[in-house]
Amino acid sequence: MPTLTLHRMALSGHSHRVETFLHLLQLPYTAVDVDLRGGVHKAPAFLAMNPFGQVPVLQDGDLTLADSNAILVYLAMRYGPAHWYPTDPVGAARVQRWLSVAAGELAHGAALARGAVLFQRPVDTAPLIARAHALLALMEQTLGPTPFLTGEQPTIADIAHYSYTARAPEGNISLENYPNVRGWLARMEALPGFLPFASTRVGLNA
Repeated sequence: MPTLTLHRMALSGHSHRVETFLHLLQLPYTAVDVDLRGGVHKAPAFLAMNPFGQVPVLQDGDLTLADSNAILVYLAMRYGPAHWYPTDPVGAARVQRWLSVAAGELAHGAALARGAVLFQRPVDTAPLIARAHALLALMEQTLGPTPFLTGEQPTIADIAHYSYTARAPEGNISLENYPNVRGWLARMEALPGFLPFASTRVGLNA
């Protein structure tokens, strides 16, 4: 069995992506909580693992990997069934498209809006909320004909989008007008071994 260690922060959606995928793949791991408020992620020991000073970081034996989407790709290709990250050109491109969206529109929309509310940051969330709704509208359209973002089976694209979409209301982003998105969230949560993401009473959840 692999020797996996996940350096995480429980309220981080980026950390949850990796942790829930570890659960879905039934991979045993050791979780190490990183005290971001205490600045542990900026200490030399942590920066040696990830010079960007961000969680999550995954250690697999002698290998150290940073960046949640990169870790998802690694875990899928090394330990996962093929459907999580297709290797055919079209399937791989479809997944990569949504991974790019997760690092772009999702990260700079719903994720930042949630972080601003959750951690009481002095940020104008109006443009972030608008960006989040634009993405939700696209996801709503995409999830009309298919149960998952790239087709009939879940991929790491779905894993990358779940956490911050599910907790978008914490950033004052309502999911009320997106029934297909809500159905997709329910399908993700019904996957065997799925790990629930911590919910916080802030924003629309207050």
